Amino acid sequence: MEITRLHVGKRLSEVAIHNSTVYLAGQIAEDTSQDIVGQTREVLGHVDRLLAEAGSDKTCILSCQIYIADMQHFPGMNEEWDAWVAGGHTPPRATVEAKLADPACLVEIVIVAAQR
Repeated sequence: MEITRLHVGKRLSEVAIHNSTVYLAGQIAEDTSQDIVGQTREVLGHVDRLLAEAGSDKTCILSCQIYIADMQHFPGMNEEWDAWVAGGHTPPRATVEAKLADPACLVEIVIVAAQR
């Protein structure tokens, strides 16, 4: 059983790859001064970068979990998601309101994808 981990830290790895499946850690915005649209855009950029590094892309997403700090942000998050997601490749997705570890974070996204 081989597991490849990318960006390994003391607490977590940003990516784990096993049996051609890519697992991303929850992605959050670094610039938390942004509104929900800006934070979502930044997070989706992290997703794109990590998937590419793991030999995948957004057309290969198998599942997505989105955590938002307040459901009032749902329309703004969806606006950015809809502009980003690959048409014809929309993945199964769950979106829930959650108290995030950093109160300045408005959104966290967790992705599982297949490798290309």
